[in-house]
Amino acid sequence: MKNRLPADFPVKKNLFTMLDEAYVQPEPLGVVLIIGAWNYPFVLTLHPLVGAIAAGNAAIIKPSELSENTAKILTKLLPQYLDQHLYAVINGGVEETTELLKHRFDYILYTGNAAVGKIVMEAAAKHLTPMTLELGGKSPCYVDKDCDLDVACRRITWGKLMNCGQTCIAPDYVLCDASLQNQIVQKIKETVKEFYGENVKESPDYERIINLRHFKRLQSLLDGQKIAFGGDTDEATRYIAPTILTDVDPKSKVMQEEIFGPVLPIVSVKNADEAINFINEREKPLALYIFSHNNKLIKRMIDETSSGGVTVNDVIMHFTLNSLPFGGVGSSGMGAYHGKHSFDTFSHHRSCLLKNLKREGANKLRYPPNSQSKVNVAKFLLLKQFNKGKFGLLLLTFLCAAAAVLFKKYQAVLRRKALLLCVIVHRLLRSNKQ
Repeated sequence: MKNRLPADFPVKKNLFTMLDEAYVQPEPLGVVLIIGAWNYPFVLTLHPLVGAIAAGNAAIIKPSELSENTAKILTKLLPQYLDQHLYAVINGGVEETTELLKHRFDYILYTGNAAVGKIVMEAAAKHLTPMTLELGGKSPCYVDKDCDLDVACRRITWGKLMNCGQTCIAPDYVLCDASLQNQIVQKIKETVKEFYGENVKESPDYERIINLRHFKRLQSLLDGQKIAFGGDTDEATRYIAPTILTDVDPKSKVMQEEIFGPVLPIVSVKNADEAINFINEREKPLALYIFSHNNKLIKRMIDETSSGGVTVNDVIMHFTLNSLPFGGVGSSGMGAYHGKHSFDTFSHHRSCLLKNLKREGANKLRYPPNSQSKVNVAKFLLLKQFNKGKFGLLLLTFLCAAAAVLFKKYQAVLRRKALLLCVIVHRLLRSNKQ
């Protein structure tokens, strides 16, 4: 009985199904809704769409209205390559998205902030629609004394300033010993000059804040802070310079919300214990970054904290590995995708057990009327009495019986082969003597 499709995969069977066929069949969920984000509007829309298509779903794509140009490109290009009846692009703002969420979907994937995520989740709950929420949060970056500070600061600078800090898995703040604070500031300053030149504002590689509302939000986070580097802003061009804050109070506004901009607070901690406690006292982040040569410390920080993902001695890079699921935990999101995980996210894994109508005698144990002998047999098979020793004895008995049947069936053939083997051995011995 072989009815499986190539995408189906077999599973382990138990004593009662050992002669049957058991497998998992991934099947499409139906129509999915993908609500994209503005910070990486192309990849964060098409990446999940690829998984949805691979799993066999139809999809409605809602690009972010804040990234207007990308939304226009997607609206123009996708119908040229995809069936418009199966894959539709819907544009608009809050009003259009709200109307869209009134409809029933088989799955929703939303990438964005937690406030809107709650709205999307509330709308999905009315139809019991499953979903993936890709949110964010304050991703900590712990810098240990035992690390290559030059390399660490270069990688932190790159990850923090990518897309002007508007990256959900950017290192949000640094945790380090107070003795490292000034060294980190100096090395990041040198790296910024290396990356963007003397005048960052004129660099073609340095981006701008998406809109005026986010610009002013970031500007307000600088109020009352000790600015060790940067801090320059230009409202007309929505420019905010790479900025480092030192001696940051954990209770300050900049430490209460995801920064999502080129501002890096440094918070002093005495040791790894305090860093772990600091992380665990807050919401679970989307990413955790650890810089250290100490493997025991690295393992301990991974084991004693929780986050959507972890990268050690680098930042961002776990996102690039499609074999790793990408997603949050707690307030940083739910569900995951990327690579094969995208296929799994947009599939229903259907359990399939295929039996036949023969061997009915073996089923008498489960049918009424019940008896003590049936109970005893069930205990032997299912409960503690069915230990490894008894299983081994049962298996040995079965193998012996099978061997006896095979021997009887192929007795003549085995005799001939044994005789032939004896002749060959005898000739070899004679040739060796000569």
